[in-house]
Amino acid sequence: MLKPIGLSFLFLWTLLVAQAQGSPSVTLERVQDAVAATEKLAQAEVEKGAVPGLAVAVVFQDKLVYAKGFGVKDTQTDEPVDADTVFQLASISKSVGSTVVASLVGDGVVSWDSHLSDLDPTFAMYDPWVTREVTIRDMYSHRSGLPEHAGDLLEDLGFTRQQVLHRLRHQPPVSSFRSAYAYTNFGVTEAAVAAAKATGKTWADLSAERLYRPLGMDSTSSRFADFMARPNKALGHVLNDGAWVHERQREPDAQSPAGGVSSSVNDMAKWMRLQLGNGMFGGKQLVAEDALAETHKPHMLTGYSPFDGLPGFYGLGWNVRYDAEGRLRLGHSGAFAMGAGTNVSLVPAEQLGIVILSNGSPTGVPEGIASTFIDLALYGESTQDWLSITKNVFAQMAQAEDLTPQYATKPTPNTPALPDEAYLGTYSNTLYGNVEVVQSDSGLAIVQGPNDMTFAMTHFNHDTFTYVTQGESAVGTAGVFFHIGADGRATGVTVENLDATGQGTFTRVTE
Repeated sequence: MLKPIGLSFLFLWTLLVAQAQGSPSVTLERVQDAVAATEKLAQAEVEKGAVPGLAVAVVFQDKLVYAKGFGVKDTQTDEPVDADTVFQLASISKSVGSTVVASLVGDGVVSWDSHLSDLDPTFAMYDPWVTREVTIRDMYSHRSGLPEHAGDLLEDLGFTRQQVLHRLRHQPPVSSFRSAYAYTNFGVTEAAVAAAKATGKTWADLSAERLYRPLGMDSTSSRFADFMARPNKALGHVLNDGAWVHERQREPDAQSPAGGVSSSVNDMAKWMRLQLGNGMFGGKQLVAEDALAETHKPHMLTGYSPFDGLPGFYGLGWNVRYDAEGRLRLGHSGAFAMGAGTNVSLVPAEQLGIVILSNGSPTGVPEGIASTFIDLALYGESTQDWLSITKNVFAQMAQAEDLTPQYATKPTPNTPALPDEAYLGTYSNTLYGNVEVVQSDSGLAIVQGPNDMTFAMTHFNHDTFTYVTQGESAVGTAGVFFHIGADGRATGVTVENLDATGQGTFTRVTE
């Protein structure tokens, strides 16, 4: 998961595709040449500090042809990454999870069109009609009407998975049902949880039973505790004054089906072979071909390539497109602002796939390397300077998300705040619950979420204060705007970073 605006760029790279050059025939020799060039590229990116560490695996014609690690797992210990180092996958978890659901669909346990209301009667959407009609397919293709990243901020505030999913009923839609695409981690999570309920198992247990153990993915899990227990794991890093540092590890259990898988490139290579083999692995049909093929089909339009004008789509847990020669291309990126950048890219017709896992906050490096490799394997040359393109896209996205610049300089003249007593109190909101404005040693502070996360506030101008946001969806410095009544006391408050869909206003509930 990323910030409310930012996770959009997890599929943008799929639109940045140059027009195909000729009609290539992929050979092992060309793949090996592409691997050699990719290895040099990966090593160069690590040496220049673009990422702290990464691992790469390539499969071709149902064989693992390359797997290697680069850089370090932790900049404090300098332990090297290898092909068995476990990384957090972030949103590639959606593609992995849709494989698990496909196994259930193939066995007739559920269908892609099973209604969530039948599988999980406790779940509700804002509109009762949508509650009755929404299906696994709708959620996995991001067409439920929920706004982009609905529920992500609730997770950041400390709400549990169950609490987040319950509160989605208070989230008004941003589009009519099935009419538009909007990427939602917790929509996917609910679909997966509902499917798992049909088996009586937890999602993590089901994933291990249906996918990880049959494939021999012994280092893969959908539980954060398992990731932390691995002795060979890559910790998440963020850039601090130009240096990669590990500050906190992202804990994605609340949205595990959408972002909580951890794995190594050696394990992921087995999963790529399953995908490219139409559900077949090691001579056994582990997932029904028809059920898996449904995940690879276009379901919702996501945009158009700026290079060749071709459309991009979302399938069921996959970004889906067709190149200028009509070949299916599958891919997905994953990103945690707290320290993960991942990418998987498949060309099924050529039986070719690459996965790249890194342990730094997203910069576009995995996407750029993967796109370069695919070009080299297909055409013998790179059609664009993909690393420059993807790095620039990611940098622009990160800049757009940062709210801090608008608060860099206080206005002149500056109007003083009212006495602290005018702002103190508890304020309520249906979606986010209560926030409390309290007195602290350094002045006013705002308390948010079920775990009473407390943030010091700084006066900016008149009845506007600021605070520094934290967590996966942090957006730098955000505003806190108090609404003052006739008696000179605050009747409500709008918290800027919680107001992306207009639901960040809280009404006073205490005197």
